[in-house]
Amino acid sequence: MVRQLKRFTDISAKRSAAHRHPDGRSRLPLAASRDVNGREASPGARDHPAAGARVGRKGQDRMSASSREGHREASGAGHWRALVVLGTGQFLMVLDTSVMNVSISQLVKDFHTEVTAIQAVITLYTLVMAAFMITGGKLGDMFGRRRVFAVGLVVYGTGSAITAVAPTLGVLAVGWSVIEGLGAALVLPALAALVAGTYEGRDRAVAYGVVGGLAGAGIAVGPLLGGWVTTYLTWRLVFAGEVVVVAAMLAVLRWIRPDPPVTGPRPRLDAVGAVLSAAGLALVVLGVLQSGTWGWLRPRNPPFTVLGFSPTVFTVAAGGVLLGAFRAWERRVEHHDGVPLVRFALLRIPALRSGLAMLLAQNLILLGLFFTIPLYLQVVQGFDAFQTGLRLLPVSATMLVSAMSGPLLGRYASPRTVVRVALLVLLVAIVWLLGTVRPHIDDVSFGFAMAVLGLGMGLLASQLGNVVQSSVDESARSEVGGLQYTAQNLGSSLGTALIGSILISALATAFTTQIEDDPAITAATREQVGTHLEAGISFVSADQVRAGAQKAGLPPQEADAVVDAYAQAQLNALKAAILATGAITLAGFAFTRRLPTDRLTPKEPG
Repeated sequence: MVRQLKRFTDISAKRSAAHRHPDGRSRLPLAASRDVNGREASPGARDHPAAGARVGRKGQDRMSASSREGHREASGAGHWRALVVLGTGQFLMVLDTSVMNVSISQLVKDFHTEVTAIQAVITLYTLVMAAFMITGGKLGDMFGRRRVFAVGLVVYGTGSAITAVAPTLGVLAVGWSVIEGLGAALVLPALAALVAGTYEGRDRAVAYGVVGGLAGAGIAVGPLLGGWVTTYLTWRLVFAGEVVVVAAMLAVLRWIRPDPPVTGPRPRLDAVGAVLSAAGLALVVLGVLQSGTWGWLRPRNPPFTVLGFSPTVFTVAAGGVLLGAFRAWERRVEHHDGVPLVRFALLRIPALRSGLAMLLAQNLILLGLFFTIPLYLQVVQGFDAFQTGLRLLPVSATMLVSAMSGPLLGRYASPRTVVRVALLVLLVAIVWLLGTVRPHIDDVSFGFAMAVLGLGMGLLASQLGNVVQSSVDESARSEVGGLQYTAQNLGSSLGTALIGSILISALATAFTTQIEDDPAITAATREQVGTHLEAGISFVSADQVRAGAQKAGLPPQEADAVVDAYAQAQLNALKAAILATGAITLAGFAFTRRLPTDRLTPKEPG
C-alpha cells in the first residue's frame, strides 16, 4: 500500500496540471458542473453550488478558494499522507461490524443471551450511524471538517474503550452501539468531504479506490482477526486495539490540511430536523428488526398489540410519518431563508440520487449476507469464529483487489457500465451460494462462491463513492457526505434487520411445515412445538433442539424426527434469506439508469 501511494505521488503533479483550465482554474469533477436538476451549468455557475439550494455565497467562495489553494499545496511529497489517516478511519468503521458478525456465537455465550439480542445490538450500531449521519455532516459545515473528524475520533475511541471492558450486554450496547455509533456519525461524513476536497480528477478516483479497498480490507481482517482473537484470546482485544489506533491517528492529524478560517456568523443547527430524521429512521428500522419476533400482522410475542394486530407495521408507518414531517419541516426552514439540515434540492441531481440508492442496496445486500452466512457456518456447520473467518477470507480478499481497481476501470468504462456488471456478478455469486447451503459444506465450492461475491461488491465500492461526491461541488461536500453514509448505514441496518427477519420467519414457517408432514411426530408434539413457535423462535443449533426434545421427555425416535425437521428447516430458512438478497440485487438494476455514462477518469492522451 505504501509503495502504491509513493507511486501515485510521483504522478500527482502532472495530473494536477492536466486537470486545470488554461487560465489556471481547477476543473470541477464530471458531474460538478451540473445544477440540481442535472442540467449543464453555465461557465459562471460552475464556480457555485447547485442552483436552487439556499446557501451562503460568501462561504462558498471562501471554500472554493481554500480548495484551490489546498490543491496547489497538495502536489508535494505529502500529497497522499492525508489519505493514510482517512483510509485508516474508514478501515476502523468497517472492522467493528465484521468482528461482531463473526463473533456472534461467542457473544451469545459471554453475555448469556440469544442471537436475536446480538442482532439487535448490531442493528442498533448501524442505526445510530444512519440516524445521526446527516447531523454529523451539517456539524462539519458548521465547525470545520477536520475539527469534527477529530472530535468524532475521540468519541469513537471512548466507545471502543467502554466496549472492551463491557461487563453486560447493556454496557456493550451503550459503548459500541451508541457511543461508537455517534463517533462514526461524526467521522464518516467529514471523511468523505475531506477525501473529495483534498483530491481532484483522477487523484480523487485513486483516493476513493484506496478508501474502498481499505473498506474491503476491514471486511478481510475483521472476520479473520476477530475469529482468531475470539477463538484463542477474547474479542475484547480488538476494541482495545482500536483505542491505540485512534490515538495514533490523532497524533498525525496534522497530515490533513487545516480547515479554512471561518468568518461571519455560524449557521445554527436545525435541531427540529435532526430529531425528526433520527426518530423516523429509528422507528422504521426498529419495526423491521422486531418483525421476526413480533410478527408482521399476526402477533407472535409482542410487548403489546394494536387492535389485535402486531405493532410491527404500525411502528414502520409511524417512522414513515415522522420522515414525511421531516421533509415538510425542511421545506419550511428553506422557505423562511433558514439553513436546513438537508437541502432536498440536491436529490434532484440524477447521478447523486442513483448513487445513493445503489449505496443503500449494496450495504443491504452485503450486511444481510454477512449476517446470514456466519450463522450457517457457526450454527449449522459448528465452526468456531476463527474457522468462520477463514472461510470468509475469499470474499474479503477479492473485494479488496477489485475495489482498488476503480481508477483503472474508470479509464475504459463508465460508472453505469461497471455497476451493472457488478450486479450481474453478484447474482452469479448468490445463485452459487444457494447451491452450497447443505448439511455438509463443500469448502472448495463455497470458497469460490464467496470469491465471486467479493468481486462484485468490490466493483460497486470502486465506483459509487466517487460518483456521489463528484456529482456536487465543494460547498456541498459535507452535506452529501452525510447523505452518502446515511444511505450506506441505513442499508446496513436494514440488511441485518430485514434479512434477519426473513430468516427467522422462514425458519418458523419451514419448521412448522416439516413437523406437520412427518408421520413420526405425534399430534401432541406438534401442538407443543406450535406453542413454542407462537412464543418466538431463535436460530439455534440442532444439538440445542435435541437437548430440548430430550428434556421434554420425547421418545428417542420422535426426538430424532424433530431434530431432522429442524435441521432441514434451518437450511430452507438460510436459502430464503440468501434468495431475498438476490431479489434486492435484481431490483438494483432499476436504479442504475441515471448513473453517469461518461468515464469519470478519462484516459490521458499519449
